Amino acid sequence: MEKETFRRLATLEEVNRCLLCLDAPCRAACPSGLEPDRVIRSIRFENLNGARNRLSEDLPCATCEARECQTACLKGKINRPIDIPLVLREARSFQEYRTDEPSCSLDFCGVWCENPFFLSSSVVGSDYEMIAKAFEMGWAGVVYKSISAFVPKDTSPRFGVLRAENGEIIGLKNIEQTSNRSLSENLSILARLKRDFPRKVVVASIMGRNEEEWTQLAQAVTATGIDMIECNFSCPHMAADGVGSDVGQNPDLVKAYVRAALKGTRLPILAKMTPNTGNMEISALAAFEAGATGLAAINTVKSLMGIHPDTFSSDPDVGGKSSVGGYSGKAVKPIALRFIQALKSHEKAKNAPISGMGGITTWRDAMEYLAVGCENVQVTTAVMLYGYRIIEDLIEGILGFLASQGYKNLSDVIGKALSHVVSGEDLDRDSLQFPRFDKERCVGCGRCAVSCDDGGHQALRLDGSTRQPILDPARCVGCHLCIAVCPTLAITPAARFRRDRFR
Repeated sequence: MEKETFRRLATLEEVNRCLLCLDAPCRAACPSGLEPDRVIRSIRFENLNGARNRLSEDLPCATCEARECQTACLKGKINRPIDIPLVLREARSFQEYRTDEPSCSLDFCGVWCENPFFLSSSVVGSDYEMIAKAFEMGWAGVVYKSISAFVPKDTSPRFGVLRAENGEIIGLKNIEQTSNRSLSENLSILARLKRDFPRKVVVASIMGRNEEEWTQLAQAVTATGIDMIECNFSCPHMAADGVGSDVGQNPDLVKAYVRAALKGTRLPILAKMTPNTGNMEISALAAFEAGATGLAAINTVKSLMGIHPDTFSSDPDVGGKSSVGGYSGKAVKPIALRFIQALKSHEKAKNAPISGMGGITTWRDAMEYLAVGCENVQVTTAVMLYGYRIIEDLIEGILGFLASQGYKNLSDVIGKALSHVVSGEDLDRDSLQFPRFDKERCVGCGRCAVSCDDGGHQALRLDGSTRQPILDPARCVGCHLCIAVCPTLAITPAARFRRDRFR
């Protein structure tokens, strides 16, 4: 029997080992008809309320000796199967909330959305069948893959990945270009989507090479009956002149192209901004001056990754060559949040509707964007890695959060974090917060002491017999590096006090 203290950690380790199979064998093998794969997936995507709701009080795993689910687990072909009974027992301890009471619908740029989750302009929203499937699963909208007046040629391959030490993909680089369909094909798909799914939000992303093309594209997509237009001023690797992030870095071009698009439409226009600039506000304000309704931010970050020391080629490797591409995934979320917070803090942009994107995998990621002022979020990389099915946990997770905190509507949380972000000069520098050590949770690994010695202030040493950390308060500056590196969550912040009371 696992220690009660570490059961949650052990559960998370098991969940993170899961392959997240399609048509999971563990579900088919369960003699009681449970769906262990859905419980595991909910926990993986931080939807604890949803995981609990999928289990009855009478959990048969407590008395089941067959463990057929584990026998069927495909992870067993690699090393050992997932400890499914452990995961299900822990899931039953999660607190339940009624998710039928809060609402996660809202208006964005005057368009009603059943929830805040859209597919962003990319391969995940590039044909009718894909998008129809996503809509049926619960996605509220799509920003259709960028449409141009020309059909580009893509490379093979066009994706590269960055992996963590455990093999998990934490970043994705792409050199994908705009839609490889003709303009007429794309227009037909947009019209069909809006006809077949009138309550879903269809946004057309367009990219012209000159003012005439921006006007023509805006006019053409508007005629299909869509709800909104996104102007792509930010693709980091398009090769043609007058397109991509070079536009988003030039406020004069942004202004000219927004005005050109507005000549062809009366629909709301989002200007999609590039992070490949020091100050996004300059081009954003230019977009508003020209008449844009709102912003979409951020597009992918210019990157070079996967350089192989044996060949010195880079990913994606196209016959031994590669190019700078767009980086997406978990690592870009802090970059995106910083840009959006800066936009919402600017006097002339603080009331602007913003559709946020970059590294959103769980409902908690989405909530961070909403908390800094976004009214809508877009997702690509997580769908590429895990499929459209993540929408279940995104919606359930956000509704569970609203219910647990007593919020009735999603609009109640939009922008709630902005007042908590201040200038560095305004931070409290006259107080100190030491770490607190939980002896029961500490296993004596010494990670805190190593990091404090070599990356901190040499304020920790290990007791010779118990290997418990001992703090030297005269050296500790309260940086909390030890808290960040502790693998068992045994270190937490203690109370804050004024420095002059201790020094």
